[in-house]
Amino acid sequence: MARQRKLTEERRSLINQLLATYKPEDAEGVQSMLKDLLGDTLQGMLEAELEEDLGYSKYDYKSKETDNRRNGYSKKTVTSSMGDIDLDIPRDRDGEFVPQIVKKHQTDISSIEDQVLSMYAKGMTTRDITEHLQSIYGIEVSPSMISKMTDRILPIAKEWQNRPLSRKYAIVFMDAVHYNVRQDNAVIKKAVYIAIGINLDGTKEVMGMWIGGNESAKYWIGVLNEIRNRGTEDILIASVDGLTGFNDAIHAVYPNTEIQRCIVHQIRYSTRFVSYKDIKLFMADLKLVYQATTEDIALQQLDSLENKWGKKYPSTISSWRNNWAELSTYFKYPPELRCLIYTTNSIENFNRQLRKVTKSKTIFPTDDSLFKMLYLAMNDITEKWIGRPRDWTRILEQLIIYFDGRISLLDVE
Repeated sequence: MARQRKLTEERRSLINQLLATYKPEDAEGVQSMLKDLLGDTLQGMLEAELEEDLGYSKYDYKSKETDNRRNGYSKKTVTSSMGDIDLDIPRDRDGEFVPQIVKKHQTDISSIEDQVLSMYAKGMTTRDITEHLQSIYGIEVSPSMISKMTDRILPIAKEWQNRPLSRKYAIVFMDAVHYNVRQDNAVIKKAVYIAIGINLDGTKEVMGMWIGGNESAKYWIGVLNEIRNRGTEDILIASVDGLTGFNDAIHAVYPNTEIQRCIVHQIRYSTRFVSYKDIKLFMADLKLVYQATTEDIALQQLDSLENKWGKKYPSTISSWRNNWAELSTYFKYPPELRCLIYTTNSIENFNRQLRKVTKSKTIFPTDDSLFKMLYLAMNDITEKWIGRPRDWTRILEQLIIYFDGRISLLDVE
C-alpha cells in the first residue's frame, strides 16, 4: 500500500531543521517541541496584530503616522491542548490595542474547557478532572478552577429552565429523583422534580428540572403553574406515579388533562404485600388484568383476581379498586399509544441515567452545584433523543379525534 502522508521537499526540509534544532528523543519530546512552536507562533501573531493596528513596524519610525506607540508587555499564561504557554501580550500607549488571536481575559486557547464540561457531565469529580488534565495534557488546574469553569454554565442553564414551552403537549411524564444537598450546615434530602413532554409533532424534550424539598403534591402545583406560565396551555395526557394528591394537583392547573397512573408502580406496590411463595401465581393472574384488550375484560379479570386472592391479600386488591379510574385510562386508546402512557418508564430511564452520572457525588454543597451537574448531564443524555415515537402519525390522528376541539393539525409545530 502506498504511503498516505507525502511530504513536499519544502516541508521535509522544514521538519529536518526542527528536528536538528530540538532533537526530540521520543513522542514527549515532539510534544514539547510543538508546544514551544505554538507559543512562538502565537507571540509572532500578537506582534503582527499590534504592528497592523499601529500602522508601522517596530523601529520603522519613518512610516509612523500616529502618536500612539508600543508600551511594553503584560505577562499572560494560556492553557492549550499541549500544556500551559507563557505569552508576552504587547501593549500600546493609548490602550486601544485589542488582540484577537488571544482575546482579552481569554485563558484557554484549546477545547480544554469544553472537555472539562463534557467530563463533568459524565459524572467525573473536579479532582478526577484535575488528575486527568495533568496526566494527559500536563496542565495543572486546581479543583476550584474546574468548579469555576463549570459555574459559567449556570446562566445558560437558568435561561434554559425559563425558556418558553410549546402551547400544547400530547403527553407529559412527571416524576422526581432525590439527592443529598448541604443546607444550613445540615445535609437534606431534596427532590428534583422533572417533567418530560412529547409535543404534538412527536418531539420529546425535558420541560424543566426543579429542586425542592421532599416530593409533595403541593410542590407539583408550583411546577405545573410555572409550566403554564411559560406558555403551555394544555396537556392531553399526564403519566405519573402514585403520589398522594398528584391527580388533584394536576387538575388544579390543567382540569381537562387525562391522568394515567403508572401500572409498573402499581404492580410494585401490589407485590409488596404478596408472599414470596405466592408471587408467581399471583402475578400470572394479575397480568390478565393489566394486559387485557378492553376495560370490560380487565374488570372481569379483576373480579376473578379478587375471588381468588381477595381474602388473603385484601389491601392489594383494594389498591387496584380504589385507583382504577387512573389505572385504566390507557384501555380506551390503541396499542401504539398505550405503550407510551401506561408507565413512566420513559422518565425513569432518564432519572436512571442522571443517577449514573451523579453517583460519584454523595452530597452536593449547594442547589446550584446540583442543578449545574443535572443540566450538563441532561444535555448529554438528550443528544441521543432523535426521531419520534413509533407510528406517531397514526397516534396523532387518533388524538385529534379523541380530543376533538382541543387540538388539530394546525397545532402541530
